[in-house]
Amino acid sequence: MLQTPSGGAGHGAAATDRLMSIGTVLNVLREEFPEVTISKIRFLEAEGLIEPQRTPSGYRKFSAHDVERLGHVLRMQRDHYLPLKVIREHLGAMERGEAVPLPALGRQRDGDTVPETPEAPTAARIGREELLAAAGVGEEELREWESYGLVTPLEGGVYDAEAATVASLIAELGRFGIEPRHLRVMKAAADREAGLVDQVVAPLKRHRNPQTRAHAEDRTRELAGLTVKLHAALVQTALGVRLP
Repeated sequence: MLQTPSGGAGHGAAATDRLMSIGTVLNVLREEFPEVTISKIRFLEAEGLIEPQRTPSGYRKFSAHDVERLGHVLRMQRDHYLPLKVIREHLGAMERGEAVPLPALGRQRDGDTVPETPEAPTAARIGREELLAAAGVGEEELREWESYGLVTPLEGGVYDAEAATVASLIAELGRFGIEPRHLRVMKAAADREAGLVDQVVAPLKRHRNPQTRAHAEDRTRELAGLTVKLHAALVQTALGVRLP
């Protein structure tokens, strides 16, 4: 569960003191969601999933309720692969006091919804406009990223939810003068790492036992987490720095 900074009971200034900056919110969320970024939080705000207060100078200030709501949104994306529209409707029903079960994505067949099996969850998808808004960039920049293979649309011109994270990070690196062409080596390294993980779990994926195939997905997540940690440690060692 997310832990938010505590404060004593009170009114007026005391209530204002409990509001958090977007940087503080980011640190709180990263305990459970290491990949979340400031751009992601701003994107969820733009989509109407949170409504932080604003100071007279325009800075965002988040309440503990805002942070809990953000955590709930991110959890539904991560664990249940739900698109933002479905999450927004679910949260609205909850706020109206309606007892609603957590929605499940499914495929349509003859007008009826057929739930997907746990073995093949439907990943969240976002449109091109959503991706542009999440990264805070324009069409020209996105086309350049696509030309280098850093961001790749799926069939139908949509993107998986992770593309928003990738796009946001590319945009942030760009502020330091790191251009998309410089990132091709990182993409190539990521592809090689993914290939190594896939090679390890391939026998499990091909197994006839559904439980064994489900274990392959867990093993893939575990190996992916280890390779990401190793990659980060190697980069830090090479640079002689340590990230917080």
